[in-house]
Amino acid sequence: MMHRLGLAARAQMMRGAASGTGEIVVHGVAGVCDPMGSLYLPEIGMLVVSDLHLEKGAAFARRGMMLPPYDTVATLNILSAVITRYDPRIVVSLGDNFHDRRGSEHLPGELRSLISAMARGRDWIWINGNHDPDGTVDLPGTSTDELFYGGLVFRHEPSLISGKGEIAGHLHPAATVRRREKSVRRPCFASDGSRLLMPAFGVLAGGLDLRHPAMRGLFDHEKLVAHLLGRDRIYSVRYGNLIG
Repeated sequence: MMHRLGLAARAQMMRGAASGTGEIVVHGVAGVCDPMGSLYLPEIGMLVVSDLHLEKGAAFARRGMMLPPYDTVATLNILSAVITRYDPRIVVSLGDNFHDRRGSEHLPGELRSLISAMARGRDWIWINGNHDPDGTVDLPGTSTDELFYGGLVFRHEPSLISGKGEIAGHLHPAATVRRREKSVRRPCFASDGSRLLMPAFGVLAGGLDLRHPAMRGLFDHEKLVAHLLGRDRIYSVRYGNLIG
């Protein structure tokens, strides 16, 4: 499993990531890929994140596996930073918002208040994921299985039936490149211009390589570009130039 960048590196990114964003077009809609893992769609004023996996540490603790209990506040602080940066009208979280069905119900009050503050004055949509199919409890916003908006469809798991205009999560895409004679693996946005797979936003989320069999059939590899999350910028690399 490959976790996101360390918290110190993520904090540094929060101070200056805007200059290192990457431009992308999905089904004719322009977007901005941020190195912290969010997507901003300026035409519709929407910020998209995916796979927050909030309360993952608490979920593991309920199963007797102890992790440091700081993942939720770290993820929410980074989310707050990108919301401040783009000031969206709409926020969409693409499923696996919480790591299990009990996560939102048992969310501590101070973290619940942090989410409420971020959502104030905005439309907030929670897409249901496989980890949290029942939606959220006592949090602002609306829970739904998928959202059609602005000529795009937002869902947790990508569809093999049609990927036109789809923005999805679930698979936590990652890619590997060779840089200065070293292999570097990073989470990435993955798009062929028709579909976009989002990187996992949660600080404890892992990654699945774009060459993994689970990705089969999702993209036109001739058009596929991986937009890798660097420490201070997005690196856009064609699929043929990635290493497996």
